[in-house]
Amino acid sequence: MPSIYKEKKALEIISKTLLQMNESLAVAESVTAGLIQSRLALGKDAMLYFQGGITAYNLGQKVKHLSIDPIFAERSNCVSISIAKEMACSVTRLFNSSWGIGITGYAAPVPALKVNECFAYYSFAYNGQSVFEERLDTKLKSAPVVQRLFAEKVIESFAHHLNSVTSG
Repeated sequence: MPSIYKEKKALEIISKTLLQMNESLAVAESVTAGLIQSRLALGKDAMLYFQGGITAYNLGQKVKHLSIDPIFAERSNCVSISIAKEMACSVTRLFNSSWGIGITGYAAPVPALKVNECFAYYSFAYNGQSVFEERLDTKLKSAPVVQRLFAEKVIESFAHHLNSVTSG
């Protein structure tokens, strides 16, 4: 199944579910550089459930805007499951939204940090509490391709998560 079709279907699920639940969504991104926000904004009736988001690309901005613990963030270069969870929880408060998505990672190798593979951590929060987290890995090394892949995977995962929450 082409990824464009999967993403379109995921956006439909997100739109329909959040509207039915009368809930909203905000996003805190790093590695995907705003691509998740851009895609969500294309969803049907996005203005009725998508509150917006923030792209915080470095430690200073994550600390300032998302209340990330600076000591832990510096030790992990802002890339950990804990940071993704903090980002997701903080963005729900920052944007007064029911749901939050946080993602951080590496879209390209960083030899100086001994990062040879691209990966990301992402998390979903509901009413300021972390409810799901996962790691994404890829052998791809082109930043634009990796960013798009991670954005697509997170959107599909969020649609799946909403589906599972509402169906049982």
